[in-house]
Amino acid sequence: MPGHRTKGFCASALTLALCAVLAGCGGSGESVGGGKVVLRYTWWGNPDRAERTEQAVALFEKQHPNVTVQTSFSGYDAYKQKLATQAAGGDAPDVMQLDYRQIDQYASGGVLLDLAKEKATLRTSEIDPGLLGTGRVDGAQYAVPQGRGTETVVYDVQAWKASGVPLPRLGWTWTEWADAVRALARKTGKPGATDPGQSEDAFEVWLRGRGKALYTKDGRLGFTTDDLTRWWTFTDGLRREGAVSPAEQTTQLDGSVENTPLGRGKATSDTNWDAPSSGYLAIVKGGVALAPMPSGKDGTPGQYFKPSMFLGVAANTGHPKEAAELVDFMINSREAAKILGATRGIPVNETIREETASQLKDFDKTVADFQASLEGTLKDPPQAPPSGDNALQTTFQRDYDQVSYTRMSPREAAENYVTEAKAELRS
Repeated sequence: MPGHRTKGFCASALTLALCAVLAGCGGSGESVGGGKVVLRYTWWGNPDRAERTEQAVALFEKQHPNVTVQTSFSGYDAYKQKLATQAAGGDAPDVMQLDYRQIDQYASGGVLLDLAKEKATLRTSEIDPGLLGTGRVDGAQYAVPQGRGTETVVYDVQAWKASGVPLPRLGWTWTEWADAVRALARKTGKPGATDPGQSEDAFEVWLRGRGKALYTKDGRLGFTTDDLTRWWTFTDGLRREGAVSPAEQTTQLDGSVENTPLGRGKATSDTNWDAPSSGYLAIVKGGVALAPMPSGKDGTPGQYFKPSMFLGVAANTGHPKEAAELVDFMINSREAAKILGATRGIPVNETIREETASQLKDFDKTVADFQASLEGTLKDPPQAPPSGDNALQTTFQRDYDQVSYTRMSPREAAENYVTEAKAELRS
């Protein structure tokens, strides 16, 4: 693995309940001989993202000769585990990549620095206010979006076109999507799509199209048992018709494109995030294209531009100014943007996004063009979800598995989920 320093990862994470107690212990950054500042910077991702990040960090060090950046990265699951362990031990890295679902967890645990303290160094004026607001908790800016992504219907271009089924379009509804996947199944002899019933992300898009939300502003459930029953009845009906993937395929989903029905050649389309969909290029012979997510029946979009990831600074860093300089560089430097491309999504700095659009190539350009086609049509993103959502994603998939294998009715599974979700969010 590329990197100045990559450590092994701990086998298990400690509870974040310790964060508030320990976050103030044992400052993160350090200085070495000659007054040189050492920062630890860590992220998750694949080797391509790591290689580009290392190049950007090397440029930052060249421009800031008083700073040395020690880097480490891993796959997402191992990263989450290691960061939880570090945070619980008061040893969070100076600068850390964060997922949307981690912001509340770490901010409320006292792990993250209120970035308003470094507003003279960290510039945010070029970031859309709605997008920037997703990094706030209780009014304080604890994290800054680093890239912008959105959900998409990604599909096998050759197979869809050959079927004669009309291609997806902006503003199509969930009813029209369902008609399309039924028609694809009839024409191709295989499911038209991955069953979206297991995906909390797809459910959120469906909910928002109906004017509702996953969570309220105070971190409670924003939907009812009836809402979830309606969603799971809809997707389960399509599964029973053979229009979407069967339980045996859906339960193999593990976050990789290789193990999706589309990646295995067992379906014509999938719902995924735009940038990670690049993984399909190597395994779908007919090529892939990106289409908007379905809307509500009145055309209300549920899709939104989501921060693909954030950067945060440890509350106990010994060098908050230098840490903020690194965050500012990764977000606002034109040179860094050229190096990073769309490996973390499309740049959030609006001026840089416009300047670099014409320089993007291959799938980076595909993602940029897709997002450009949605400009001005989507609503603001929701605030970062409450910390319990991390566990509830797994619960959501587990409960839908019971529906897929006909062990529970959609209503029974929805009642089960809502009961458990309310308990999780109160804890």
